[in-house]
Amino acid sequence: MTPGEDSGMRLLGLIDEHRDSLRAQLTDEQYGLLLTQLRALADAPPDDSRSVRRAFQAVRICLTSLPFGHPVREALDSVRLAGAASVGVPVAPRARDLLARLTVVPSLPPEPPETSAIIAAVKSRLRRAPAFPAAEVLARYRGTAPPPELIRFADPDHGDRYPEFQFEPGGGAPYRVVLEVNRVLLADADPWGAADWWLSGNAWLGGGPPAGLLGIRPDRDLVGAVVALVEGD
Repeated sequence: MTPGEDSGMRLLGLIDEHRDSLRAQLTDEQYGLLLTQLRALADAPPDDSRSVRRAFQAVRICLTSLPFGHPVREALDSVRLAGAASVGVPVAPRARDLLARLTVVPSLPPEPPETSAIIAAVKSRLRRAPAFPAAEVLARYRGTAPPPELIRFADPDHGDRYPEFQFEPGGGAPYRVVLEVNRVLLADADPWGAADWWLSGNAWLGGGPPAGLLGIRPDRDLVGAVVALVEGD
């Protein structure tokens, strides 16, 4: 078993061991998102290291909603997933087995929300954050493509939009720390997950959303929080 595989399997084992209390501590939406991300992990091709790493990262982000003191929440920082890209075949069946047990926990609502409804609710919440239209962002770059690290919400009906928090006030460029954090969060592949990290409460940073700390807290604090989440440092 590789180091990354060992860490990943350990995290899945902890979720399984504490599944009853985990369900009790998460809202229906949070629990539904966890199930969705575990399904993505179970379905990730074993030879696609990027998909496996992204799925593990998403599972970890879901678990940060647990209160400090919960065994799974406390263990997140000691479970190193930096090597999760090397996780191979054993993870998918383990994730499927865990998913089956989580969906039959007695405290689970008899008719949980559909995955599509849960995802739609999260996206709707994130879309309500102030955002610039794509044309305005393109104008800042004189028509050239903006950095791929920027979070971009694709919207075929109303046009793409970029959340405003990413940019310095007064029509400025993106915060350098935003681009750095977004690279860690794989924002180019999962803009919704990255935006949720920025716009949701964060216990590591005092409980408020990280977006509200830009220009206030040192950049190293924001980078440290996301690295600790993703890599278990």
